[in-house]
Amino acid sequence: MKFKDNFTALRKKAGLSQNEIAEKLFVTRQAVSRWETGDTVPEIETLQAVSKLFGVTFNDLLGYPTDPACQSCGMPITPEQMGRGKDGTLNEHYCKWCWDNGDFLRDCTMEEMVEQCLPYMPFGTPEENRGFLTDLLPTLDRWKK
Repeated sequence: MKFKDNFTALRKKAGLSQNEIAEKLFVTRQAVSRWETGDTVPEIETLQAVSKLFGVTFNDLLGYPTDPACQSCGMPITPEQMGRGKDGTLNEHYCKWCWDNGDFLRDCTMEEMVEQCLPYMPFGTPEENRGFLTDLLPTLDRWKK
């Protein structure tokens, strides 16, 4: 899907008119219309506002696939489980249990993260899961050296 399709679907799902969106984003109704016809794409600052308004990521708006796992704990994440930046926008790299308000919630070592994650792993023995996490975490952005 392209931005125009994603944006139009989000606007309609929210039950908002082009005029209402224009008022919320401080743009003209004509600008909103041009986004929906695919004539233009909003500037980055407006994309941030659209992202925040609808609670979706830039990648969702632009139709790009998102990273399916938290880059701190390795948990698969959906937009509802994504952490938030200081401005309230979704952070598609970290889950809400690792990241909020633009910072990590836990100041821990990789070994401590392994132990914190173990109780939430539904399959395998603790030893198998510990080995899995010990191998996985060093590959994630937070822990890469």
